[in-house]
Parts: sequence; C-alpha cells; structure tokens
Amino acid sequence: MKPVQILSLGMLALLVSLQYRLWLGEGSLAHASNLKDQVDVMAAGNSSMRQRNVILKAEIMDLREGLDAIEEKARSEYGLIKRNETFFLLVEE
Repeated sequence: MKPVQILSLGMLALLVSLQYRLWLGEGSLAHASNLKDQVDVMAAGNSSMRQRNVILKAEIMDLREGLDAIEEKARSEYGLIKRNETFFLLVEE
C-alpha cells in the first residue's frame, strides 16, 4: 500500500470514530436532548415546590407572630373551642 492510501484510511477511520461518538456514543446529540428533557421536568417540579414553600413559609410566619393563626388552626383541624364558649351542634332532620 502506498503511504497516501494508508493516510487516507487512517483519516477515514478517525472520521468514522468521531461521527460514531457524535451520533451514538455517550454525550451524543440524542443523549444531550434526553438530558435537556430531564432538566425541563425537574425545573417544573422545582417551580411547584417553590410555590409550596412560599405558602408554608407564610403559614410559619403567621404561627410565630400571632395567636389568631394558632387559634384558627386549632378550631379548623382539631375542633377545639375557647374557654367560656358554648358549642351547639345543629342537626338537620
């Protein structure tokens, strides 16, 4: 074989190996696209978690600052009543 043919085959092998990695190997275009999709899904999840955290933080601040929020929570979640307060249960027939 001539040196030019050997060089041409070597360059062709290098080109094929680089193209394989670009299209099929790790870090390929398909792999990068899949990772971008995963990032989008996680970003959407993070957005909903941020909203939930804002709501929880506001509730924590209410509970720390005032007794009204604590009283409201006790009434709604545990059915508690104040002292010197009368509870009437009205039953419809």
